Amino acid sequence: MAVYRLIGDEAGRMRTAVRTDYNAGQSELGTDSAPSTRPASAVSEVTGLIGVVALFGAITAAIYFDTTLPQSIFLLMSGAAIPMIASTILLDKAHLRSSTGLDYGLNRQRSEVASITITKTLGLGATLFVIALAYQIIPTYDTSKYQIVRALTALVFPFLWVFSPVYIAFTTRHMIEPRDELWHFGKFVTFQFSAVDMTYVKDHCRAWLVKGFFLAFMVSILPMIVHSVVNSNLDRVFGEPVLIILYLVQVSFLVDVCIGTIGYVCTFKVLNSHIRSANPFLSGWVAALICYPPFVIMHSGGPLDYRGGTQEWGVWLADQPTVLILWGSVILLLAATYAWATVAFGIRFSNLTHRGIITTGPFRYVKHPAYLSKNLMWWMVYMPFLSVMGTTAAIQSCILLLGVNAVYFARAKTEEKHLMADEDYRKYAEWIRTNGLFARHLRRRDI
Repeated sequence: MAVYRLIGDEAGRMRTAVRTDYNAGQSELGTDSAPSTRPASAVSEVTGLIGVVALFGAITAAIYFDTTLPQSIFLLMSGAAIPMIASTILLDKAHLRSSTGLDYGLNRQRSEVASITITKTLGLGATLFVIALAYQIIPTYDTSKYQIVRALTALVFPFLWVFSPVYIAFTTRHMIEPRDELWHFGKFVTFQFSAVDMTYVKDHCRAWLVKGFFLAFMVSILPMIVHSVVNSNLDRVFGEPVLIILYLVQVSFLVDVCIGTIGYVCTFKVLNSHIRSANPFLSGWVAALICYPPFVIMHSGGPLDYRGGTQEWGVWLADQPTVLILWGSVILLLAATYAWATVAFGIRFSNLTHRGIITTGPFRYVKHPAYLSKNLMWWMVYMPFLSVMGTTAAIQSCILLLGVNAVYFARAKTEEKHLMADEDYRKYAEWIRTNGLFARHLRRRDI
C-alpha cells in the first residue's frame, strides 16, 4: 500500500505542475497556433538507424561465430549501444543541450562538490540496495526466468556503486541545480529530514521504481529472444515463406527488446537521456502495470485472456497459400512498425517516464505507433473472430480483445496526460492533430 500511496500522491509539486500544464495544453489545442512544421525530435532519425544497423551486424557476427548465449547477449547489447551513444554525442550533440541541466562553464568549489557527491552516493547506494533486496525477497523474482537478473544485480550493483562517485562528482560540478532528487533522497536515508523536500524524494522513488521493474522484465526476456534469433536453423527457415515471416517477426521483437533494454540502462544527464519525470498519475501506473507480469491480466487464464478457442493465423489459412503469405506480410509490417517505434527513441526508451519528446520515425504519423501496431497485430495473429469452439466463443474472444485494446487506449491517454506538462509535447500533439496520418486521410476524403 505504501508503494501505491507513493505512486498516487497527487499533492506534490510534480502532479500540480503536470495538472496545470496539462490543462493549459488542453486549452491551447485546437487553436490557430498549430505549428506549420513538425516539431524537432529529442533524438535524430540517424541515431536509431545507426543502432539498428549495428545491431544487425552484431546478430550476423553472433550467428557466424556461433557464440554462446551470454556472449551473444553482450555482443548485441554493446554492439547497438556504443554506436548510438556515439551518435548521441557526436551527431545529436545532446550533451550540450540546456535540457541536460548542465553548464560546463560552472566550476563549483571542491568542498561543495565533495559534500553533495557524498550525499548522492549514499542515496544511490540505498536505492540500489532496496532494488537488490526486492529482487531477492519478492517471489516473482525467485524463478529461473529472473535468475539472470539476480546474478547481474549481485555482480553489477556493487561495481556501479563503487565507481559512481566519479560520474556524480562530474555532473555535480556542472549541474545548474545539483541538489536534485538523488540529493534529497540521500538526505532522507541519512535522516537529515530538515533538508529534505519529500516531493523530490517521491520523484526519485517513482523514477527508480520504473527502472527497477521494467529493466528486470526486459533482461529476463533477453535470453529467450536472442536464442530464438541467433540459434535458429536458418537453412530450414529460408526454405519456407511462412517461416521467413515468422523469423523476421522474431527479429523485429529482438530489435525492440535490445533497444528498449539499452534505453532503461542509459539514463544519464550527460547524454540528455535522464528521466525528467515519471508519470505521477496512479491511473497511468495501473494501466501500464496490468500489461506486464506479475500483474498482467491478458495472460492465459487472466480476466482478459482472449485466446480461448482461438488458432493462430497459420492454422486458419494453411490451405490458402496466397492469402497466408499476404496476411503474414501484414503481420510482419506491424511487427516492424512496433520495433521502429522503439528504435526512434534511440537510447531513451522507457515506460511511464518523460525523457524527451520523439517526433521522428512512425511518430510523425501517429502519437502511439507501438500501441496501434501491437493491438492490430494481435487481431491478425490470433484471429479471435474465428473459434474452434463456435460462434459464441468467437464473440467472447473478440469482446475480451476489445478489452485489451481499451487498456492500451487508457495507457495512451494517461501518458499524454503526463507529457502535456511539456510545451514540446503540446506542440507535437497539435501538429499530429492537423498533420498526422488520420488527419491527412480525412482531408483527402473531404476533397
